[in-house]
Amino acid sequence: MDPILTVSNLTKHFKQQQVLNGISFDVHRGEILCILGPNGAGKSTTINIMTGALAGSGGEITYKGKPVDRQLRQYKQALGIVPQDITLYEELSPEKNIAFFASLYGLHGKNLKKAVDDALVFAGLEQRRHDKVKTFSGGMKRRLNIACAVAHHPEIVIMDEPTVGIDPQSRNHILDSIKKLRNDGMTVIYTTHYMEEVEVIASRIIILDKGTIIAEGTTESLKESVSAERQYTIEVEENGKIPEAKFYTIEGIKSVHLEGNTVRISSVRGVENLDRIIALFTENNERIRNITSEKASLETVFLKLTGRTLRD
Repeated sequence: MDPILTVSNLTKHFKQQQVLNGISFDVHRGEILCILGPNGAGKSTTINIMTGALAGSGGEITYKGKPVDRQLRQYKQALGIVPQDITLYEELSPEKNIAFFASLYGLHGKNLKKAVDDALVFAGLEQRRHDKVKTFSGGMKRRLNIACAVAHHPEIVIMDEPTVGIDPQSRNHILDSIKKLRNDGMTVIYTTHYMEEVEVIASRIIILDKGTIIAEGTTESLKESVSAERQYTIEVEENGKIPEAKFYTIEGIKSVHLEGNTVRISSVRGVENLDRIIALFTENNERIRNITSEKASLETVFLKLTGRTLRD
């Protein structure tokens, strides 16, 4: 499938500081692409260039195979932009806010009314449609901000940390809404400081650090790429019947730790040996209560790649 957007060798510098170092990536139709990176990595700069709010110093962005700068009006019509800062008219109602922003994209009459009604339902604000926005909680404002950006049903929705400073209920509503956008055929580009959000919504992840893409892939592929081992935790009825040395006769076993009725085994990733491990317990009349297999978390991936936490 051809990408809907292609970023090629994008650079940006401010005075003597190089912020983006020739990054390149594709955005595929219908995916949720999450861009991660510690503070100062270049995430917001990348987003701002992609929305047209900032000019790049070099490189090119293409939309459906054609340079954006040759079809700027068409490209901007295809975008829905959710900025980090809430941009709403607080003295107006949700209905009037959505109507105003949707009208900027050419909607009017019955089409505008339907778009407003659908966006209010999408944001869960249909019962508050006539209230002034200034009476809303932070989470409600965030949801309305997104509704204003997607009322015209854009092809591409660009979101820059849309869940900052909101309550868990509103965050969950927004994450569910983002998946709904994808199911409705939209493409979402998303930056966040919250790893758990990425775990829930990402089709694919790009990790930026110091203006360079240092990793790209699905959540699972990134976890696999940094973890050379798989951890098994096995709980048994009564431990002590199996000499530790016997475990090391199984291919791939790197370490074994016995803790009461729990056996922790580290094994080389890629060597499928769980059946032999289970067989060893069975042969020695050890009854297994529970087995868990632990993989690297996305947080672990990020720390190994960047040496920093996401908020550093």
